[in-house]
Amino acid sequence: MLGNPMNKQVVIIGAGVIGLSTAYYCALRGMQVTVVDRGTAKDEGTSFGNAGMIVPSHFIPLAAPGMIAMGLKWMWNPASPFYIKPRLDADLIGWGLKFWKASTAAHVSRSGPLLRDLCLASRQCFEELSELPGMDFGLEKKGLLMLCQTTHGLDEEAKVAERARALGIPADVLDAAQTAELDPGAKMNIAGSVHFPLDCHLTPERFMRVLREDAERRGVKFIWQREVTDLRISGNRIDAVTLDDGSQLEPDELILCGGAWSPELTRKLGLSIPMQAGKGYSLTLQNPRQSPRICSLLTEARVAVTPMGDTLRVGGTMEIAGLNPRVNPVRVRGIIDSFCRYFPEFSPADFEGIAPWHGMRPCSPDGLPYIGRSARHANLTIGTGHAMMGLTLGPVTGRILADTLLGKKPEHDLALLSPNRY
Repeated sequence: MLGNPMNKQVVIIGAGVIGLSTAYYCALRGMQVTVVDRGTAKDEGTSFGNAGMIVPSHFIPLAAPGMIAMGLKWMWNPASPFYIKPRLDADLIGWGLKFWKASTAAHVSRSGPLLRDLCLASRQCFEELSELPGMDFGLEKKGLLMLCQTTHGLDEEAKVAERARALGIPADVLDAAQTAELDPGAKMNIAGSVHFPLDCHLTPERFMRVLREDAERRGVKFIWQREVTDLRISGNRIDAVTLDDGSQLEPDELILCGGAWSPELTRKLGLSIPMQAGKGYSLTLQNPRQSPRICSLLTEARVAVTPMGDTLRVGGTMEIAGLNPRVNPVRVRGIIDSFCRYFPEFSPADFEGIAPWHGMRPCSPDGLPYIGRSARHANLTIGTGHAMMGLTLGPVTGRILADTLLGKKPEHDLALLSPNRY
């Protein structure tokens, strides 16, 4: 017996793209949904200022061969694309050991088909959402360019393209002239590129706004600027959630979508869900002097460039430094300098006066999200740990979690994403 979904009271912790997508699909299936978030209704959290890319091309998880060596090489350079701030912290050390164990070719081989399927399913969700009335969020289906400044970089990306094609993901290797012909909107200093035509981009803050508005029309209630301070547990069920104003919610189902702040609650629940916050930055140029048509990743610098209407967003870096809100100007300068090397018509002066945005990505040690039922608590479901793939996988994660509450068998084998794997 699945019960009547109209009577199912669902509480979702976290109003980022995962929590919001989950709220939307739960409401679509007739559930009564309340979302609790520590931020404000106008908060610009991690889901708002990101690069806005939907990337089926990203079928290789963060934990992959070579990442440990790269991380050690970059650890002592605070301007590097992937920076782990050295510190004596048991959680970080444990996370690092698990990351090392997961960074194998076998792990990448197992993960690739699943990430491909989830990304393509989520892309379809975005297309369906974009066709609904009032759901214009600037979806552009023009692909993604992996821009390479060096011949070596292009050779390495060509190998990724070959693996992508083996998985059924189209990819084209282009020289500099072919790249300029495909995207003549901006002068590029590159050796060539790889074009992934199935990738897309959108304006994330617009997506978050219109999806929330649609969710509210479907009856979703949002409680802002509140944190969970306690949980009442009876046996294997969570009976009540206490907020910092003393109020309580009594959910039939609790869904944790707390992003980088999820460990604060998983510890209260006695769960082992290793996570580190990976800080990223972005800057948005208004009326840029040149604008590409196609979003791109600057491969050697690990910087993302996305046209969004009349603006151009430039962002990147992965800074593992804890839940630290401080903006590191060295890392911001590294993003700007890298962008100007690839797009020589721009200079650092173009970015003067632009306040950098930053957000915390929730990073699991094996580079895969946690999606599914908790084995410890019968009415707890988890959706977090998506790292750089939060926007890409937001809708499909929400749909999976909503279906999970109704007892539906998932379309994909999600064993690799089990929140109980550690």
